[in-house]
Amino acid sequence: MPTPPPPTSWDFALDRVPPGEDLIGIGADLDVATLFEAYSIGVFPMGIGDHGAEPIGWWSPDPRGVLRPRELVVSRSLRKAVPRFEIRVDSDFRSVVEACAAPDREGRWITDDIVDAYDALHRAGWAHSVETWQDGVLVGGLYGVAIGGLFAGESMFHHVRDASKVALVGLCGLLCADDDPRRLVDVQWQTPHLATLGVREVARDEYLASLPVVLSAPLPACWA
Repeated sequence: MPTPPPPTSWDFALDRVPPGEDLIGIGADLDVATLFEAYSIGVFPMGIGDHGAEPIGWWSPDPRGVLRPRELVVSRSLRKAVPRFEIRVDSDFRSVVEACAAPDREGRWITDDIVDAYDALHRAGWAHSVETWQDGVLVGGLYGVAIGGLFAGESMFHHVRDASKVALVGLCGLLCADDDPRRLVDVQWQTPHLATLGVREVARDEYLASLPVVLSAPLPACWA
């Protein structure tokens, strides 16, 4: 079981953020303690300069995109794609993050500092990857932060069609293994593509109010 870090010295003052405002602060740092505290209260970092450059922005979207693992919509074609891949967990975390940070990706925001920060969070036991492999080659995956029953998804990538979506199927399978209804996947913002997979929007107040129950669930067995 990973050990929670000591409290951060930074204050994420969500009570002073107006409704509909996604950006709640600028600055702070990317230490393990800061990241752990942020995710525990519904906040995550993303640079606001070009390609994610500094300064660091701290975000709590209103509305928020969320997915209950058992509500994942698996199309017939996606179901057929699953057996084509081997799903692994945490076998090459840093490579997943680096693939998500590839410079040719549209909308890229993951900097070298972000890669290092989440690698440190992974080594502390709080950040994880779900990967898809073919013939011994990493072809897709996703990574995020797991605290209690929350999996806060950060990014995903694919080099082969359906590889990232199959990783999401694998993630939801891990979260559903013990049939605990408290578990939740946070995807930050809903997109038209994510909506087809079962992601829905909730108001920030609703999301934040649900967090204590979500976090009270135990970590999935694979990460505990």
